[in-house]
Amino acid sequence: MGDIKEVIGKTLKGKWAKPVSSFKMTFDSQQAQLEPIYYWLLDFVQDMGWDMEKLVDNFTASPGSGQFSEMSMKATKMQEEGMKILGGLNQVVKSVLNLIYDLKEFELRLAHYDDAGSDDGKKKEEGLLALKQIWLDNVDLKRGRGSVHQMSAELGFTTLREAFMMSSSQEELKEMNKGKDGEGGLINDQVYRVLVPRLSEFLKWADYSEKELRKRFSIEKNYLKSQVETIKLYSAWMKPYLKAAEDLRQRGFDKNASLVNAFSTSMFELQIFGKQPMKVPEKFHGYKLKRDYFQCVMIGFKYRGHVSQRVTQKGDMGFGMGGRIDMTFDAFALNEEEYKLVRDELDKSDVDDSMIFSADVAGDALADLKEDLDYFLKSDADKAKDEAKNKKEEVSQDINPFGALFGLFKGGVEKVKGEKKEIGSVKDIKSDNYVERVIRAEASEAAGGSLYTVYDIYKKAHGMASAPGEGFNRLEVDEGDTGKDKAGGKVGFWKMFSGESTN
Repeated sequence: MGDIKEVIGKTLKGKWAKPVSSFKMTFDSQQAQLEPIYYWLLDFVQDMGWDMEKLVDNFTASPGSGQFSEMSMKATKMQEEGMKILGGLNQVVKSVLNLIYDLKEFELRLAHYDDAGSDDGKKKEEGLLALKQIWLDNVDLKRGRGSVHQMSAELGFTTLREAFMMSSSQEELKEMNKGKDGEGGLINDQVYRVLVPRLSEFLKWADYSEKELRKRFSIEKNYLKSQVETIKLYSAWMKPYLKAAEDLRQRGFDKNASLVNAFSTSMFELQIFGKQPMKVPEKFHGYKLKRDYFQCVMIGFKYRGHVSQRVTQKGDMGFGMGGRIDMTFDAFALNEEEYKLVRDELDKSDVDDSMIFSADVAGDALADLKEDLDYFLKSDADKAKDEAKNKKEEVSQDINPFGALFGLFKGGVEKVKGEKKEIGSVKDIKSDNYVERVIRAEASEAAGGSLYTVYDIYKKAHGMASAPGEGFNRLEVDEGDTGKDKAGGKVGFWKMFSGESTN
């Protein structure tokens, strides 16, 4: 993500785009390391009750440094392992696609068997005709010139194919040969002798093929279930490698003059951001805020130094750091809409800065196949429950046209009343009312006070020069004060923003 301080300034473009309080600390030491400083401040701020979030975590190393080689090897290893698993995952996804296509074909074929065994005469006839056509095209055709198709077309058995399609049992075949009165029927003896074994073979084929097809359908459904679980497993294995490879990617500090290729230089940039909601003051007891207000703090770290490989007395290898550290401390007072606008802008800049790779390959692949997977993998009981639920929802809807009309009107009014306006820019944010100005002023003072506490105690805890007094560089204005601080002249936060007179 980009620098939140810059994003707030560009997005809000008002007096609240600037920090209400800021401090900066810089020191250069060959023994100073960023890691203990970062964790000291992070732990201290969290112990104060702030919920901190890391927004920026960039690093880069010059190509000539040892850390560049170390990080590059780690990143390459993560990429190789991730791509191996991804290759296996792609093969399983292809297998799932083929299984779904096969199951759909099996289901179409099984529908013909279901129709052929139906008690409905029309459906039974349709099913038998479909199965006979399949048998003629796929089984009997392998006989070559001895197949029904070839004999009908080339050997003069013109009635052979039609008689086969019309008969469904040996009794019907006999009746077609002898006729009802025994004086001749639709087919002669020669055609009859050809059809007797063919019809018997077809009936056996229909029985055996149905059993085998249903068995294979069941097996492939179970196999599909195992393949889907394999996709999830591959995805779970792959995510850590891809995430680690992305985290190890060096970024930031482009065109920075401090980064020289041949030098052993490393640079880091970190930013943590925290916010705390404000409560309505007691003097406005009972007032309900339409939008929340927050006191916010942002602590930034920039490190430039060298990372050298060292060997301890025990023979352990490690990296030692030393260099310049710049720390910034900023406090803001933002409402809910301003904060959301800033976060949207941060997310947008994050997408623009780099191509986001979706590590959830399994979720993306299975989402498109969800309907088919639910159809084949859900049990009949689950399908019945879903159907009952959908029917219940349909029945519960009001079918009275007048009731629906009034309900639509009522629902439309409620939607308009409860609908929140989409915030696309700072112009869409309404200005603060009197109570909100008071709350924002208190948020400003609270954020500034918390920020100064962190800054001041850090300096004192590390033996740095600091102000002996508690309120140095802070405005202390009591509720009954005239609005001037002890230095004289400056108006306090609460009265400056509340709109009350300071005279």
